Amino acid sequence: MKKIILFSTIAFCISQTGCLSNQKKIDQLWFYSYSSDATDRDNSITPANFLSLQPDGSYTRDFGKFEKGTWEEKKSSLYLKSNTGTIEFPIRSFSGNELQLASNKGTILHFEKVARNFSSPAEDPFAIENNLWRIHATKKENAEEIRSRLRNHFRFYELYFTWALKNQFQSIDVNSTPSLIKIYGNGFELKPFEQLPQTWKSYFFDEEDCNTASKIIRDIFEHHEISWPITENKFKMFVSAFQQLQQQLK
Repeated sequence: MKKIILFSTIAFCISQTGCLSNQKKIDQLWFYSYSSDATDRDNSITPANFLSLQPDGSYTRDFGKFEKGTWEEKKSSLYLKSNTGTIEFPIRSFSGNELQLASNKGTILHFEKVARNFSSPAEDPFAIENNLWRIHATKKENAEEIRSRLRNHFRFYELYFTWALKNQFQSIDVNSTPSLIKIYGNGFELKPFEQLPQTWKSYFFDEEDCNTASKIIRDIFEHHEISWPITENKFKMFVSAFQQLQQQLK
């Protein structure tokens, strides 16, 4: 298996430089940080899970499963309505920069506000159009449909690193996002099929389609080179690398 590595491996975690605005508005981009009860925590929630509440009343979220819909805040609760129904999250605390929601088990989930300064939904890595890869296939997909799913996945990563670059984050979480790619501080590699996250596998109609996706990327790694830019900024490195992967999938 071909492994693409440049420098020394570093750990990534969500962090942001500068001060967040103290404006108290719940229609923000929220990232999960921790639970008040680790013994009863939903293990599907990770630091890569987000809740994006838009001012127009729409939302996207990934709490182990991606969904979109409309939201409403009333009577100290946040209501999320999708095509599968409405979920109520009692708001235990809201300070402007931190949001605490109660799960259906009563566990308090802590979220941190993160900058959301996108020029359009097309540039927003958390918008529906850049997360089509997270939506479970309802039928067998042909090779081109699987390649399209992979392009959308790599588009998400391109925008994810662009977002970090523009906001001058010190680091971002990359290992919690379900993917067939293992990202290091100095490059990436294709994960062995047996090490793929179950959530990633669940996006495909069946294991055969998931395996086809891995074979497509393996073929690219074996027959194409990634031209890593000469820069010490790792976010720029990955923006370029994921742009190239999208081109190689066309």
